[in-house]
Amino acid sequence: MIRAYRLYTGPDGNSHVERGSITGEQLVDAESIEFKETAPHSSFDWHNDPIPQYVITLSGVLEFTTVGGETFTIHPGDVLLAVDHTGTGHEWRLLDDAPWKRAYVVFKTGADTHFVPDPA
Repeated sequence: MIRAYRLYTGPDGNSHVERGSITGEQLVDAESIEFKETAPHSSFDWHNDPIPQYVITLSGVLEFTTVGGETFTIHPGDVLLAVDHTGTGHEWRLLDDAPWKRAYVVFKTGADTHFVPDPA
């Protein structure tokens, strides 16, 4: 299993985080993939994710924060399942001296993301 974090919009209109994993050895019905790189020590203020997607971190360590104060740290190899398309959104900042290299994998409508939440 691969460590994953699901960012989603709750009934309160705020972004929230759920820790879990992505089950392996199953295909995800994807529409596209895009690679991006952001300079070390960068940050990005409050925003939502535009479309359902995995954000797979290849390098860089980031801290994500929601308006409600929930935080989590993404390391290389972690997967962010970004589905907080409405509401207050989230922000992030790079914590180490590496650039943030990542792959965005956009899902087809209705695709199973294979996200499994951690037990409560």
